[in-house]
Amino acid sequence: MNNKIKTAVAGALLASASVSNAGITWDAGEWTVDMTGYVSAFAIFSDAKDTTGPKGGLAATQRSIDADSESVSISTGVLPDWLGFTATTRQNDIDTSVTISFQPDAGGNAALQGGGNAGNWQAFLTFGDKSWGSVKVGKDMGIFASTAGMNDMTLLGVGATGGTVGNGVNRSSEGADTTMGGIGTGYLYADWKGQIAYTTPNMNGFLATVGITQPWNAEGDGVTSARSTGGSDNFAYEGQASYSWTGDFAGKAWVGAFYQDVTGLTAANLDEDAQAFEAGIATTVMNIGLTAYAYSGEGVGTTGMLVRGFDATGSARDSNGGYLQATYTTPMFTKLGVSYGVSKLDDNTADAGKNLVKENNRITVGAYQPLTKHLMIVAEFSHVESESHLSTQSDSEQDIMSVGGILFF
Repeated sequence: MNNKIKTAVAGALLASASVSNAGITWDAGEWTVDMTGYVSAFAIFSDAKDTTGPKGGLAATQRSIDADSESVSISTGVLPDWLGFTATTRQNDIDTSVTISFQPDAGGNAALQGGGNAGNWQAFLTFGDKSWGSVKVGKDMGIFASTAGMNDMTLLGVGATGGTVGNGVNRSSEGADTTMGGIGTGYLYADWKGQIAYTTPNMNGFLATVGITQPWNAEGDGVTSARSTGGSDNFAYEGQASYSWTGDFAGKAWVGAFYQDVTGLTAANLDEDAQAFEAGIATTVMNIGLTAYAYSGEGVGTTGMLVRGFDATGSARDSNGGYLQATYTTPMFTKLGVSYGVSKLDDNTADAGKNLVKENNRITVGAYQPLTKHLMIVAEFSHVESESHLSTQSDSEQDIMSVGGILFF
């Protein structure tokens, strides 16, 4: 099965045992081909409380003082619609595979655009053996913050919409549009990156992955300009180690790190580091699931990696955040959950008088009900607040209600 879809569903702590995640497989000579898919759409209702908000705020604002604060949309949620193909074989005592996937979406609110965009988030190969581990080469989800995202219960829903009502707000250069879920309100976006990574064999529950990834440009100062500046003459370095255990009290604990040398941020060509650390734990006791996660960094910014990570002089800003989550599965297999997350961004002296986001926080309550082995309906309510460092700026707030359906195959 497509590894990222399988991991996302299992790791989200939402798909109950009655929701099947099996793909469609067939043999083709020496290869086994696995086709997997995911289709969803949500009716999203938004109510914005304020007319302005800080730069980097994830709570939607009204278009003007006289504008109606309520908006609606039909959109995909955190995950875009998905179609993936993985082909695997074993030759010369080496397991090899190749994965390519496509991500259309149901968002968009303009004519002559086909109702949305499409992306290509995965194109990678792997090779290895259970005795010595595996190597991944190509484009896939980043390593740092990936487990935090996959344990977020809003992964199969909507969560925060990122300043709109869900018309496709998590825009990447590849095109696919999604909502934010808990991204930027509890953890950084792991994103989809070119990488070369090594994963150890499973050693009685212990796994570790280390890799070099495509270095990201840093986004100006994130307040006066949206222009991306800077870069790196070195790769980014990411790693994560985890330990999983089974039994009546099953779970997983993990730690991770990110580092990138960022150069050329200003005319003075300052050389700064962007680095971050994380730790999390997800456990299951009977029908109760609990997740706790925290991160801290400098120069990594907030919401997206290196977004608003540096001020206008090229000095790094500090940031931190995390989330707490609890779920309960009823005898009718309905998963009920509540999640609270916050992401904070410090300001520097050079930021004085600027309407820079200080904090994005979110609380989500949700219900996730399987109807068949493959079909689930989801209802969520989220309240999102964005606070500014500027004392004269009021906080912006947004209420988001969503209901929709998801089908995996």
